[in-house]
Amino acid sequence: MILRPLLLLIIGYFSFFSFVEISAAECAPDGSIEFVCGPISPEDLAIIPDSEWLIASGMEDEGFLYMVNTDDHSSLAVYPPAISEPATAMAPYQACPGVVDQGFRPHGLSLRAGEGGIHTLYVVRHGAREAIEVFTVDTNNSIPSLTWVGCVPAPDSIVFNSVVAIPDGGIAATNFALPGGELWEWQGGSNWTKVPGSETAGPNGIEVSADGRWFYIAGWGSKSLIRLSRGQTPIQKAAVEVGHHIDNLRWAPDGNLFAAGHNGPASDSIFQCLSGGDCSEVSSLVTKVDPDDLKIDRIVEYPSNTHLILGTVAVQIEDEIWVGGIAGGTKIVRFQAP
Repeated sequence: MILRPLLLLIIGYFSFFSFVEISAAECAPDGSIEFVCGPISPEDLAIIPDSEWLIASGMEDEGFLYMVNTDDHSSLAVYPPAISEPATAMAPYQACPGVVDQGFRPHGLSLRAGEGGIHTLYVVRHGAREAIEVFTVDTNNSIPSLTWVGCVPAPDSIVFNSVVAIPDGGIAATNFALPGGELWEWQGGSNWTKVPGSETAGPNGIEVSADGRWFYIAGWGSKSLIRLSRGQTPIQKAAVEVGHHIDNLRWAPDGNLFAAGHNGPASDSIFQCLSGGDCSEVSSLVTKVDPDDLKIDRIVEYPSNTHLILGTVAVQIEDEIWVGGIAGGTKIVRFQAP
């Protein structure tokens, strides 16, 4: 019997070749700006520690999780597999009814670093069910492999957007809603708890401080980064406007936060662009934010085009800022870091 990780790896190789054939010419640099080509709608990016790989979530109706090599800039689709295998959820995910590979629409990502090259990946999943899907990531082979280990179903009527691993073993996720959504925490079992003070207009991306005392929330509707205390009384909350809708947040190597997103003349401009309409006045942006004093520094501003239709996430790979996006784009865009 073929082990599930090996099966995913084999299928990933076949998927990789089919996606690379998009066109080598289309992957040519745009001046000083270069690309990773292949992943479709790479909405979120998660760097795998101590490796040359990152994971991208292809946010399409029948999407994929991609492994992206940060050295040679190749990519391959690794989940879901073409052939499904039954799998039972492991502890502490016993509330999960089992694996469902079909109808997989991945969204936000978060990776919890482990030991011995084995990590845990959390994926916001839409499609056949609303849940946080959980995988182990094994980096002890030439190409990391994913193994599904369980899921955490979302509460009724809640549609999660982004997820973050919190230091005490749980997870937190944002419920994106306009005019008002909020943040939820899960610490095992089948119950989620609403985070006090987290209500805001369109909470999107999320990060947490290393000590677990602070949440950082992307206020998409308010164009602001919000710092919210966790487990403290009284609740402490502060925000800074960045001048654009923030989609995802990611830690920078220098301890600041990358707030990546997009902007246009109006919110409707974004939704119009997202649905394949006019993107002529829309741009993708990345702002660096100091988590302590909330000072901001704009580092990327790039007009919407076929290379990057609608930017959603930024990470730093050596001396480059890698930006992923949605709306059917097939590239991760590589900007020189300032």
